[in-house]
Amino acid sequence: MRILVTVASRHGATREIGTVVADVLRSAGHDVDELEPEDVGTVEPYAAVVLGSAVYAGRLGAGLRKLVERQGGQLRARPVWLFWSGPVGNPLSPPTVPDDVGVLASQAGAHAPQVFGGRLDRRTLGLAERALVALIDAEQGDFRDLDAVRAWAASVADELAPHGARR
Repeated sequence: MRILVTVASRHGATREIGTVVADVLRSAGHDVDELEPEDVGTVEPYAAVVLGSAVYAGRLGAGLRKLVERQGGQLRARPVWLFWSGPVGNPLSPPTVPDDVGVLASQAGAHAPQVFGGRLDRRTLGLAERALVALIDAEQGDFRDLDAVRAWAASVADELAPHGARR
């Protein structure tokens, strides 16, 4: 099955989560393309799509939002999964789901969205991002649980397996 994994990621941490998802899907026997949301002209060639985005200032990436606006009808015609990352710290904060996650999931016809912890490295941030991080007192570090990402991706692969061929 041909699957698209497309991730909006400003600093690369969420893109790395997308690569882990793509690797798990490939190991399950799928043909997986990894593209930036801005590089997706159409989702028509794909039997399924995994959408991912980092959350900045409480919103999903603009590239992913625009892709869903352009391709919403095509996305709803196939299985779609959505994940987002961004909460940092222990416990993960902020604990709330950004408003546009539900909106995008609905527009794309996505399964229940999945959240993963993010990574924060202040050295890679621009001035405005540093100000926001300081304002909310976000904890620096890598809070991604790649084992949880692999488990979620395996559940996606299981859902895509032909009936009766599940692991």
